[in-house]
Amino acid sequence: MGRFLNPDNGAFSEAVNSEIYIDKTRLLEYTNQVINTTSKFICNSRPRRFGKSMTADMLSAYYSRGCDSKELFKNYEISTVSSYEKNLNKYDVIHFDVQWCMMDAEDTDHVVDYINEGILQELREAYGQIIPDAVRTAYGAMSYIKAATGNKFVVIIDEWDVLIRDEAQNHTLQEAYIDFLRGMFKGTEPSRYIALAYLTGILPIKKLKTQSALNNFEEFTMLDAGRMAPYVGFTEEEVHGLCEQYGCSYEQVKSWYDGYLLEDYQVYNPKAVVSVMLNGKYKSYWSNTGSYEAIVPLINMDFDGLKSAIIEMLSGASVEVDVTSFQNDTVSFANRDDVLTYLIHLGYLAYDQDSRHVFIPNEEIRHELNHAVKRTRWNEMVTFQKESLALLDATLEKDEMEVAKGIEKIHTGYSSTIMYHDENSLSSVLTIAYLSSMQYYFKPIRELPTGRGFADFVYIPKPEYKADYPALVVELKWNKTADTALQQIKDRKYPQSLEPYTGNILLVGINYDKKTKEHSCVIENDKKQ
Repeated sequence: MGRFLNPDNGAFSEAVNSEIYIDKTRLLEYTNQVINTTSKFICNSRPRRFGKSMTADMLSAYYSRGCDSKELFKNYEISTVSSYEKNLNKYDVIHFDVQWCMMDAEDTDHVVDYINEGILQELREAYGQIIPDAVRTAYGAMSYIKAATGNKFVVIIDEWDVLIRDEAQNHTLQEAYIDFLRGMFKGTEPSRYIALAYLTGILPIKKLKTQSALNNFEEFTMLDAGRMAPYVGFTEEEVHGLCEQYGCSYEQVKSWYDGYLLEDYQVYNPKAVVSVMLNGKYKSYWSNTGSYEAIVPLINMDFDGLKSAIIEMLSGASVEVDVTSFQNDTVSFANRDDVLTYLIHLGYLAYDQDSRHVFIPNEEIRHELNHAVKRTRWNEMVTFQKESLALLDATLEKDEMEVAKGIEKIHTGYSSTIMYHDENSLSSVLTIAYLSSMQYYFKPIRELPTGRGFADFVYIPKPEYKADYPALVVELKWNKTADTALQQIKDRKYPQSLEPYTGNILLVGINYDKKTKEHSCVIENDKKQ
């Protein structure tokens, strides 16, 4: 057992002995299926605080011949799988965290040498004269060991992409690292001595320089999690169980920490959920992540449409994004979509694969992005927040003329980026108009569209504001009348999203006349029966 080769199960043992541990060992069923197959190369990227290291520790504890893990895993789901004992503690495991190696190496320029020499030294200690003196690389030694003993290796690299992210300008270091990865994983010989390779990181594999080194890896990302989806974070079922155990409001936990759409799963940030269960405080637990400081310059980049997109998302809307051009590094940003895609990988935005839209997943992230935007001192944001607050006040006071004027003012101020070409643009402006409502209301719910009209926007107040703020049902019309919009709300009775709501409800009908370019508004108070 050493720093690199065949570590013990101590790290994973600490995880399962924590007050809160969610069983994710079923992931091992998948790795047992692909081990020693052409699908044995896996790269699983996800944001910080989403359990990357814990997963790496679990894999290491399960496969490493330096452990005796049968007792450790016997009460978890993997023990019920037929392949459980077939691979348990049967492999030489090489496991290291590149972030830790960067800190422990003499200096950053020598981190690749540090990793290579550390692995090679421990292989020599374990296998002695099998490795010729002339061998100078860890992967060369692994090849000799396989040829002499038949032993294959499981290689687990945590934070594999940290040199790609943090040392983007150090081209010499990056080339050395890419050469190391190529020697370790690429070609016929590595396919012989590698039984399983599992890489964790934040970024997917870089599309250019690392392509020839790692293009044999199957990737699972926040854009396409595939079969890894239930293992990226906590699922709804798992959070339900924790809320019952700790007496927390599931709906409140959901609004604060849910929102990542991965395949058929709603995924929660594990760190945040554990923190709120143990501390009982609903707040952002994201600020302590290292990625926070990185987003401030990102959202201040002067790409056309970037600020507009972020303001729309802060207002509760989703925006279309093209995720295909992002080069999977931190320097090759060419447009607003590259920045938005990077923010998806960092966990600050969520992505809907079906609609190809991006949005802010929950209240925790909304708080963080609001804080980041304030630090950038956007004049646009200050202006919209001020005008939106006045609009919300006018709405609550049922001042129909002021509401119509307020929406027109915001439309005029926003016309450089959103024009009224169709109903969707009207929807975007309305979302921006009620930006300030996000302080008091949950993210607006969009109901299904009917006829020529828009979907309702339903704003439900947060529990702490329910006594002072009514729910808002806003219906938009295009080239009709505000009365028609209001009548549609009544004809449809109440949107499904308001069925469990028992407080006051304010009905708001808004129409835009394309010919006169004017808005009109009708507001009525109502009470759900």
